[in-house]
Amino acid sequence: MTALRFVNARIVRPGGVAEGELHVIGDRIVDNAPDAETVDCGGKLLAPGIVDLGVFAIDREAFRAGGIVRVGLMPDQSPVLDGPGIVQRSSLVGKPLLWIHPIAAATKGLLGTDLAEMAIMKGAGAKAVGTGRHWIADSGVMRKALAYARDLDLTVIAHAEDAGLTGNAVATESETATRLGLPAAPAVAEALAVARDIALAEDTGARLHFRQVTTAAGFELVRAAKRRGVQVTCGITPAHLLLSDNAMSDFRTFAHLSPPLRSEDDRKAALAAVADGTIDVLCSGHDPRGPEEKRLPFADASPGASSAETLLALGLGLDLPIERLFAMLAVNPARVLGVDTGRLMPGQPADLMLLDPQASWQIRGEAMKARAGNTPFDGLPTQGKVLRLWKGGKEISA
Repeated sequence: MTALRFVNARIVRPGGVAEGELHVIGDRIVDNAPDAETVDCGGKLLAPGIVDLGVFAIDREAFRAGGIVRVGLMPDQSPVLDGPGIVQRSSLVGKPLLWIHPIAAATKGLLGTDLAEMAIMKGAGAKAVGTGRHWIADSGVMRKALAYARDLDLTVIAHAEDAGLTGNAVATESETATRLGLPAAPAVAEALAVARDIALAEDTGARLHFRQVTTAAGFELVRAAKRRGVQVTCGITPAHLLLSDNAMSDFRTFAHLSPPLRSEDDRKAALAAVADGTIDVLCSGHDPRGPEEKRLPFADASPGASSAETLLALGLGLDLPIERLFAMLAVNPARVLGVDTGRLMPGQPADLMLLDPQASWQIRGEAMKARAGNTPFDGLPTQGKVLRLWKGGKEISA
């Protein structure tokens, strides 16, 4: 088995950053690795590989560039991840250098009517079940899904928008949407969905994770539920932390996202929710879309952004303690998926990145390694680059 000794490193651990060494034998971090190959880290950060919770496409080169070694794959695939065969294939296709943790569909075809065979899909490798891009409108079906998932010790990953209000909307009701003439839905659509699903999770005792919460009202509902002891967590993307609906002002379809960008007040509430710990997970929501889907009128374009490569750098720009950032990027998403990883401690998987947080670069869509470069941050100067990446002790080459 390969033995590695990382020296001259600033190691990111749950309690902070400590200078020292880290040892690996095979695919695990160990206390000591005699006769190991030495890797000089040059004083740079040695951090956990990212666990990106809720990607819509497998994009190996983009993941490698972004320091991502594990992904929670959304069920919105073709075909939908609603059967054991497709779930098993999805879980095996990336190994050994990329581990894909399928999020199985909670209902057949993601139609929100009949429950999928969660137990069989768990046996095939599913690490959670989800509602995909949509909300389950039938409260009875959602309650059954939560109860079934609870009995299987699986988290339900939910989309938080009441479809009765959102309809075909592509924007949040605001002055911007009115001026552009875009079909829009009130921001309260999120709070209504969050409130109902929290109530059902509290009633059933299930674990519930909202892939994204993006409004002040939604954050307050999650805060209150956590205080009551409800097993609820939530995530967000950098786009909803750094951009408001003003980014859509020129009909720029790269800013057409799901959920849509919110008001400046909601954006500030999101930053506060990161600061106080209400938001548990920072995810990319990686959803690359080519010109045939984006070079259309705003209302006709497909929502989504290519964001795996920018997740880490934009996260570093949030000015959080580095251990808190990597809790949101690795420890907490792994916990939602029931995977024991994300901490650089003996016994943990040797999923590591060597990171230069000061390396400057400019986000350029046309230069992205992803299958499409549809980023709302095109042209933005930023800092933070992955220098080297290891999955299970094996280096992933560029």
